[in-house]
Amino acid sequence: MVSRADLENDLKQAIRSSDEVRKRTLRMVLSSLKLAEVEKRGALDDAAIAGIVRKEIKMRQEAIEEAQRAGRQDLIQASQAEVAVLEGYLPKAIDPAELDALVRQAIAEAGAVGPQDMGKVMKVLVPRVEGRADGKQLSSLVRDLLSRA
Repeated sequence: MVSRADLENDLKQAIRSSDEVRKRTLRMVLSSLKLAEVEKRGALDDAAIAGIVRKEIKMRQEAIEEAQRAGRQDLIQASQAEVAVLEGYLPKAIDPAELDALVRQAIAEAGAVGPQDMGKVMKVLVPRVEGRADGKQLSSLVRDLLSRA
């Protein structure tokens, strides 16, 4: 998991090496962390920090989609570079075959028999894949498998 200290140390390295993309990206993430800490009135744990990094990635992916609609290649490239920096701080994503096996295992454990049991399955599954799988992808896979059951 990523920690605040890791981000701050990497920011210092980016400043020393004049890596503008990394420097700009890490400053924005640290700013978001500071805002979240102020709102919470306390320090964030590593899981919350990873959640903020995922949120920052999602914001940049949305910016890429908007830039594509506007035909702004410069903004697309800048956002893609920032996403690449941020993805380095998250755990490696689960490959589709492993994710499918985890979903099937969670369905069996929850005793799910149809789409109405999706909540039970997600309750079992989400803690196992936290931060390693996209929520939309996860829910659509669970829904597909439950509809076949």
